[in-house]
Amino acid sequence: MLASCASYKQNIMFTVKEGQALKGKVNAVEKNYVIQKNDLLQLQVYTNKGEKLIDPQAIISKDAPVTTVEQQPTYLVQTTGLVKFPMIDSIMLESLTINEAEKLLQQAYLKYYQDPFVVLKYANKRVVVLGAPGGQVIPLTNENIRVTEILALAKGINNDGRANNIRILRGDKVLLSDFSTFEGYQTTNYLVESGDIIYVEPIRRPFVEAMRDYAPAISVVTTFTTLIVVIIGLK
Repeated sequence: MLASCASYKQNIMFTVKEGQALKGKVNAVEKNYVIQKNDLLQLQVYTNKGEKLIDPQAIISKDAPVTTVEQQPTYLVQTTGLVKFPMIDSIMLESLTINEAEKLLQQAYLKYYQDPFVVLKYANKRVVVLGAPGGQVIPLTNENIRVTEILALAKGINNDGRANNIRILRGDKVLLSDFSTFEGYQTTNYLVESGDIIYVEPIRRPFVEAMRDYAPAISVVTTFTTLIVVIIGLK
């Protein structure tokens, strides 16, 4: 029982040392997110394999004049899946991860730059859903989306999720939503903000979790036992 409880707790986040667990989960989700229609992207292209990014000589000294930082342009993923960038014109990026798109753009900019290094980022307003619904990135299509709408876009709360323990992490704040009752729905169906992380705690099933985690070991023991029985039977 102790082993099964420990196994289950591997899937429970935001208890102890939640910062590292949160960062790792969010990074993994965003890494797997693929570019979709109507996404907004930001592009930076550097020469010499991105040397400028780590060149100490590029650091501005204290005596250097202050310059106005221009707003970085964004590029829309059109309904065709194409994105129009400077110099290389339109390129198909839909259904690619950021890493895959960066590699494709580096090849495209080889025609104009020596050893190009491309940095591509999402500029969309979006939230991350973790926990029982699985890791998902949900783009915000307008400014008035509530928690229930985000969960619906993430295919809802399945039988593995706790509707009474939904946490919305917003910077240093944690909001708790309880959709197990109508009153809870009315009072805790918060408006979401870009950058929010919504976590639906999984329902505790110690036996199932233990069986899943120890399945490889059980399989080895079963195979070994079967082999012994067969050998004894042949004698």
